[in-house]
Amino acid sequence: MSPSKAVNNILTAVLTPLSWGYGAVTWIRNKMFDAGVILREQEFDIPVVCVGNITVGGTGKTPHVEYILRNLSGRYRIAVLSRGYKRKTKGFVLANRNSSPADIGDEPLQIYRKFGGRVIVAVCESRRKGIKALQENFPNLDVIVLDDAFQHRYVKPKVSILLTDFNRPFYNDRMLPLGRLRESTFQVNRADMVVVTKCPRDISPIDIRIIRKKLNLMKFQSLFFSTFEHTDILPVFPDEARYQVSLDSLSGADSVLLVTGVANPRGFIRYFKHFPFKVKVDHYPDHHDFTRGDISEITERFEKLQGARKIIVTTEKDAVRLQHNPYFPHKLKPYIFYLPVEVKMLESPSGDFVEALSAAIEGRSRMASYIDAEQAEATSAYERIVSEENEQESYNDSLGEDHTKNSFDSRSDNEAESGKTRDDERTSGDGWFSENDSRRENVNNNEEEDDF
Repeated sequence: MSPSKAVNNILTAVLTPLSWGYGAVTWIRNKMFDAGVILREQEFDIPVVCVGNITVGGTGKTPHVEYILRNLSGRYRIAVLSRGYKRKTKGFVLANRNSSPADIGDEPLQIYRKFGGRVIVAVCESRRKGIKALQENFPNLDVIVLDDAFQHRYVKPKVSILLTDFNRPFYNDRMLPLGRLRESTFQVNRADMVVVTKCPRDISPIDIRIIRKKLNLMKFQSLFFSTFEHTDILPVFPDEARYQVSLDSLSGADSVLLVTGVANPRGFIRYFKHFPFKVKVDHYPDHHDFTRGDISEITERFEKLQGARKIIVTTEKDAVRLQHNPYFPHKLKPYIFYLPVEVKMLESPSGDFVEALSAAIEGRSRMASYIDAEQAEATSAYERIVSEENEQESYNDSLGEDHTKNSFDSRSDNEAESGKTRDDERTSGDGWFSENDSRRENVNNNEEEDDF
C-alpha cells in the first residue's frame, strides 16, 4: 500500500464518525424546521427567491444571482439581501457608492457595482430582520433575492434554487468534515429548481441523462444547466491603467501571474491553459483578506516572472477586495487585471430558466404554465382554421351564382353521361354489373344443389 493511500485510509477512519455526528445534527435541525417544533420558518407577503447550495462554496452562487438580476430587474423591483461574509459591520446595512468590502462584504459590493442603479443591495446577519427592514424602507419592492441562504431556514422562500457543480455534484460527495456537504443530499427535495453549474458548453445528451437519473428529482422540480462565459480582462485600477491588454495579444514569450482567493479556483485556472503564455498561480483561501505580507509575496513573485510582457490576473471577486487594500503598491496597479465572468444557461430539459423563474415568482406552477401554453397553441390553431374557412367562404361568394349554376349543370351532364355508360355496360354484359349478376346466379345454383 502506498503511503498516500495509507494516510487517506487513516483520515477516512478518523473523520467518518465526525461526519456521522455532523450529519445527525443537521438531520435533527431540519426535522425540527419541518415539524415546526422549536425552530420555525417565517413566510413573508413578498416573493422571496433563495439561491444556494448544500456544499461548501464553489458552485457560482454570486454569478447566478447576477444572472437573475440581469434578466429580471427590468420586470420587477428587486432587492438582494446577503449575510455580508467577513464584513466588519453589524446589523442591517444598505450598500451605497461609498461602501467597501469591510462595510458589506466583497460579493455584495461586486453586485452593487454592477446593478446598484437598478436593484437594492443590503446585508444583514438575520435574513428575517433584513427582509423586514427592506420592506419598511422600500414598500414598493416586488421580489427579494437571498444570496447563499439555502441553509437559512428561518425564512421560507417562495422559490428555492439549488446549485451543484458539474465537476463535483453533491450526489458524489460526503458530509463535512469527510466531504464538503453542509447537509444531507435528501435536502435537495426542498428545492424548486436545480441548476447544474460550470458545465462544458458542449455538454452531451448522455451526460444530461446521467445527471437527471442520479439527481432523481421530483416532478415539481425543474432542472437546468449553465456554464461560465468570460469576456476579456479589465484593469483592476482603471485610473492607473497604462495599457490596453488582451489575453489574445499575449504570446508564448509573455507571462501571467494568477492570484485567486476563491473557494474553487480550478475553473478559473483551467481557462488560461488554452493560451500560449506561461502561467504561475498564487492561491489563497476564499474571501481572503490580503495582508501586508501577502501583498509583498505577490509583488516578489511578479518581479521574478520571466517574459517580454508580464501581468497579474485575478478573479472579479478578488479585484473588489484588492481595490480597497491599503497595502497594494502603486507600482503594480497598472499591471493587474481581472477576468469578468457571466452565466449562460444551456439548453435544458425544463425549458427557459428566466421564464420558469418568473412563473414561479408570480405563483404559476409548471403545470399551469404548460396548460396555458397548450391552450394558447390550441386557440391559435382554432383561429387559424376559422380564418381559412372565412377566406374560402369569401372566395366562393365572389364567384357568383352563374359559376355555381354552370358547375351544377356540368355535374348533372357528367352524372347523366355516367349513368348512360353504366346502362350500356349492363346491357352488353361486358361491365362489372353483369359479372356480379353472373356470380350471383352461380351462388344461387350452388345453394339449390346444397339444399337438394
